[in-house]
Amino acid sequence: MKNTMIESQASAIALATSAARPGVWRRGAGRLSLALAGGLMCAAFAAPAAHASPADTMIKAVKFDDVKEVNKQLANGMDPNMTDKDGTPILVIAAREKSDQVAAALAANPKTDLEKLDAAGENAMMLAALNGDADLVKLLIGKDAEVNKKGWTPLHYAAANGQDEVAQLLIDHSAYIDAGSPNGTTPLMMAARGNHITTVKLLLDAGADLSVKNQLGLTALDFAKQYHAKDVTEGLEARMQNAQQVPAAAPAASQNSAK
Repeated sequence: MKNTMIESQASAIALATSAARPGVWRRGAGRLSLALAGGLMCAAFAAPAAHASPADTMIKAVKFDDVKEVNKQLANGMDPNMTDKDGTPILVIAAREKSDQVAAALAANPKTDLEKLDAAGENAMMLAALNGDADLVKLLIGKDAEVNKKGWTPLHYAAANGQDEVAQLLIDHSAYIDAGSPNGTTPLMMAARGNHITTVKLLLDAGADLSVKNQLGLTALDFAKQYHAKDVTEGLEARMQNAQQVPAAAPAASQNSAK
C-alpha cells in the first residue's frame, strides 16, 4: 500500500557539509579557495533578494495551516485546486499535514474539487482517514465527498492505521465493508496486516467477510500470519473455530426441542 511518507534531507545535508575533501587546504590552494569563496559570498550579498511566487506562498500557508494567508490568496484569484510541483492538490496537502483550518476553508470554496487525486491516487478523505482526523472526515462527508471511492478507499486507509473512530464514522455513512482494492485487498485485510485487533473486531462486527480472498488468494488470516500479527492471528483463528462449532450444536438443539 502506498502510504505518502515525507522524506527528510537533513542527514544528507549534514553529511555533505561535514565531509572534508582531501587536499583542499594545501598551502597556496587554501588561499585561492578562500579568495574564491569570498568573491562568491560578495556576489551573493550583492544579488537582489528572490521573492517567493504566489504559488509557493500558498503551498507554504497550506502546510502551516495559515488560513488567513490562504483566504487572502483565494481572494486574489488563486485556484483552490492548484497542485504543488509533485502534482499534489492543496486540499490533499492540508489533509496530509492535518491543516484543518485550511482544509475547511478550501472545502467551503464552491470551486474546490473534493475528489481531486494526487499522483498516488489518494484524495483528501483518504489521508484524513489515515491520520485519524475524524473532524476533517466529517467535514468532507458533510460536503458530499465520496465515501466509496473506486479502488483504495478511505476505509482501507483508516483500517491500515487502526483508526477505529474514523472507520466507524465511514461505516455509519455507508462505506462498503468489503471494498476491494485494485488487487482485491479489503479493509479487513489491511487491519489484519497491521495487527489492529480492535479494528478487525469492529469490521467483523459490521459484517466484514473473513473468507474473502484477494487476487493473490490471501485472506485476512493469511495477511495476519504473513506479517506476524500475533494478536489478530490468534483472534481470527479463535473466531473461525467458534464459527465451525456453532453449526454442529444446532442439530442437537433442534432435536431436543422436538422432544
